[in-house]
Amino acid sequence: MKKTATIILNRNLPKETDALVEHLKKNDGDFTDIFVVEAGSDKNNLSKYCTWHLETEEVLKHGLRYFRGMNYGLLKLWQDDDRINKTTWKKYNSFFLITNDTKFSKNQNTVKTLQKIQTEYPKVGILSPCSKKWGEKDLIGTDSLKYFWFILHNAYFLRKELVEQLMNTENPSYMNFLFDGNNFRGYLKESEIISKTYANDWAAAITTKVYAEEDESYLLDKNKLIKTESYEQNLILYVDEGLKWIKKKYGFNSRWQMMQYSQLFYNKFFEYYPEEKILDELVVG
Repeated sequence: MKKTATIILNRNLPKETDALVEHLKKNDGDFTDIFVVEAGSDKNNLSKYCTWHLETEEVLKHGLRYFRGMNYGLLKLWQDDDRINKTTWKKYNSFFLITNDTKFSKNQNTVKTLQKIQTEYPKVGILSPCSKKWGEKDLIGTDSLKYFWFILHNAYFLRKELVEQLMNTENPSYMNFLFDGNNFRGYLKESEIISKTYANDWAAAITTKVYAEEDESYLLDKNKLIKTESYEQNLILYVDEGLKWIKKKYGFNSRWQMMQYSQLFYNKFFEYYPEEKILDELVVG
């Protein structure tokens, strides 16, 4: 049974999205169903695997970005239940959330491996493939896993029990179903979701058993097609909007304060589950 629902976010890059879908179908087709969210894509730039096409005036103009897009996909699965290819929310025990600029190794069985790790480590609520560019790679070691209080949101593999604990079922929308959509570009959103994860007795981990890379050339070279600002402008807005968001929501004035907030819940988790701390310190494989 396909226990994972993979959600891919696209905006006007159908060839790239189709290639990613086909990679997953080839290497993990027995382990995941795949759903493509079109974030205001032009009708002539839809993936042939399009599941949902959101084309409100705001989304056509600005898109969704990762957190609003994943809220939308998760919410549609939850609301549609068994109306899409006879699949149900109840069918899945995990959700793999990726954008179309995610790259996997040629023959890598990503979902199969992440499912196995999730089974082996029942306290892991958020699991992420490592990037070969991340400094965490050396801390983790080869074919291993380690807990962290900050993980970039390139490719989050979420346990359903965690999602169901955190999701908003009262007047849900793509602004609030799991992630806070008010932080549009998502700077420091990872700290919030990871804080909530540890606060609810789950852990967040990175594994080097599989890798995922972000292809930044999409934003560098294709920003006009995606209908977004240049890479440099996006980076400025990403940080500026995120800092305003943490100031308004938490009263924090810096990235460091938000990271300390997340680390607080991380440390508390290991006070309640010292056996997990032992495993983490050993850098288990």
